[in-house]
Amino acid sequence: MNAVDQEGTRPRRFSRRSLLIAGASGLGIAGITAGTATGALPFSEAVQRALGVTSTTPVSQLGVAKVERVFSQARNREVDLVTLLPSKNPPKNLPMSLLLHGLHGRARTAAPTGTLAELSSQVARHASPSYGFVAVDGGDNYWHQAHPGDDPMAMLLEEVPQWLKRRGLGGTDGLPFACTGMSMGGFGGLLYARRRAERRQPVGALALLAPALILSWTEMAKRGIFRDEAEWASMDPLKHLDATAGVPMAVYCGTEDSFIDGVRQFMAATHPAVAYTARGKHGDSFNRTVVPSVVSFVGKHVPQA
Repeated sequence: MNAVDQEGTRPRRFSRRSLLIAGASGLGIAGITAGTATGALPFSEAVQRALGVTSTTPVSQLGVAKVERVFSQARNREVDLVTLLPSKNPPKNLPMSLLLHGLHGRARTAAPTGTLAELSSQVARHASPSYGFVAVDGGDNYWHQAHPGDDPMAMLLEEVPQWLKRRGLGGTDGLPFACTGMSMGGFGGLLYARRRAERRQPVGALALLAPALILSWTEMAKRGIFRDEAEWASMDPLKHLDATAGVPMAVYCGTEDSFIDGVRQFMAATHPAVAYTARGKHGDSFNRTVVPSVVSFVGKHVPQA
């Protein structure tokens, strides 16, 4: 995924402005990755790329992307709150999956190319239960409190459910039922699932796209995110594999991705329901090829009404 500079904002007590756009165009929303339980995509990568990975069936009901600005007390700043909904009039308390962006990303670029169109199509065709995605700006903190006064994990745990509940989303309690994350967001998704488990509020599913599972402190230290090796070890998903035991997982990664070694180690240790690798580098060119699988996998774990 291309790097996008974080937009600076002046914190205000509450600021809200929204933008409704049918389809995914106009927001810079790029898509999310996916694969299948057998490790084979439902149709060839060449066909998917030619189609732009929007859908195998014409979309009969356009999805809606909505962007709002909200003030996060946990991060002490305004952030974008982006919701991807499968239709213009989704059911009340629509189940929602978190969507965590990667390093140098933001909420508006969290979704891989084709995500909204594929979600809309699958729901319209009744190939998936109705659900949506929610993304927020988390900074470049690996989704934890790397700096005093800026705690993106607290935002996910405490504030996102409130924001969703006020909008009639995320079930009656506003709590996301699943988490999808790519790169740094994959690391964050595993950490988020661990924190949810500690609260006895386990997530129902995890979809991870090239999660940033780094194997050496020397490499991780270059990012300047953790105070020392001990702090990193306290959060490194590879050192806390039992933390997400029992959570259905789908993991996708390109074989030319710099994170492939860590991803393969994670796959071998956890045996996710979907463990998909194929030729590809880090970013949207690979991610967009697995969008149908990601949307389908998350949809299989939508809680029953």
